[in-house]
Amino acid sequence: MANVIKAHNCSCTRRDLLRGGLMGLGVSTALPGLLQQASWALAAQAEAGKQQNDRVLVVVELTGGVDGLSVVVPVENDHYYRARPTQAIPKSEARRLSDEFGLHPRTPGFERMFKDGKMAIVNGCGYENSSLSHFSSMAYWHTGVPFGAEPRGWLGRFADDFRPEAPEQYIVNVGTKETMAVRSSLHAPITFSDPEKFQREASATQRTALERMTENVAVENPSLSFLNRIDATAADSSSLVKEACAEYRTVVEYGSAGTLGNDLRYVASLVDAGFPTRIYYTSVGGWDTHGNQALTLQSFLLYATDAIAAFLDDMERIGRGDDVAIMVFSEFGRRVHENASGGTDHGTAGPMYMIGNHVNGGWYGSLPSLEDLDGNGNMKPTMDFRRVYATMIEEWMGFDGAGEILQGDFPPLGVFV
Repeated sequence: MANVIKAHNCSCTRRDLLRGGLMGLGVSTALPGLLQQASWALAAQAEAGKQQNDRVLVVVELTGGVDGLSVVVPVENDHYYRARPTQAIPKSEARRLSDEFGLHPRTPGFERMFKDGKMAIVNGCGYENSSLSHFSSMAYWHTGVPFGAEPRGWLGRFADDFRPEAPEQYIVNVGTKETMAVRSSLHAPITFSDPEKFQREASATQRTALERMTENVAVENPSLSFLNRIDATAADSSSLVKEACAEYRTVVEYGSAGTLGNDLRYVASLVDAGFPTRIYYTSVGGWDTHGNQALTLQSFLLYATDAIAAFLDDMERIGRGDDVAIMVFSEFGRRVHENASGGTDHGTAGPMYMIGNHVNGGWYGSLPSLEDLDGNGNMKPTMDFRRVYATMIEEWMGFDGAGEILQGDFPPLGVFV
């Protein structure tokens, strides 16, 4: 049972306070100090953020290079079947979406969202002179600046420009470590993989050093101020995250611990608790299918796509369906031709997905030629991935500054209505 906090004549849970932003409630001194301070901070941020919209962006990273041709299947492309005599998805098994394309048979969640008009599939996404290295390519997707030397992530730069006052809890990264995509100059993202273990951990020496560096920090020292804010954000957020995740109850089935579904359930619990977070980032690995691809995709696609569909269902259940949009990507696709190990090797272009109630669902971009390949035998991207980023920044989040953030002219796609 949730702890009850008395505020004048009101009996309400900590979760109720989060949902209501403490507006109109006189909080008693019985509220534990840390939670009281953090909750009042949330309230102040909610009041200050009334000029901003309440839209939430959830980014799902499929780490390892998903074989897009096995997810969005070109069912009428003869060259696809010639290039993959054992790995091609049979026409009879694909979940037909159009005359030209179907989905992998283990993607019922994606099929439902697409046919409900809530999913946009963007074909041929990538960038020129694509890197086939996981490390390099992911760095380019994380920064949004291929072959550049940008120290911040594309989401971190967006947050810096959109909310330069850097409210706490604005970015949440569900994962074992902070991803480059959310790295920011002004914001201190909350990063955790297990709410029960979410706390700032440091050795005695580290704690002493941090205390010495951050005590009596001068305003004119931005580096130490930022370090101090990171430490304070982690400490203030730990209790709130733990409680929100522990108290959350839903009838929607997300999947087991350690999966994308479990991480998205954490996101749902924070959205439901009224966190002021506007950017959530999570990822799931295992998509590097050099061998045994058919069996791997059978399970991975079912769990991942069903989890995303479950999250959208849960947002509807709690009344936040209109406030949330999801973007799904991988750092590259796979080669057109199958290899000799029952898999496919690193490629270039692949599909991206935008999902939500306000999405004008359907097809965007075009599938690259499966015959006119580059010198490495890979597809030539037909859609710069930064156009999808620009779509999320400008059309969804409502910030007219994607060009500066992405360091170029990348017109949005007209996906959101």
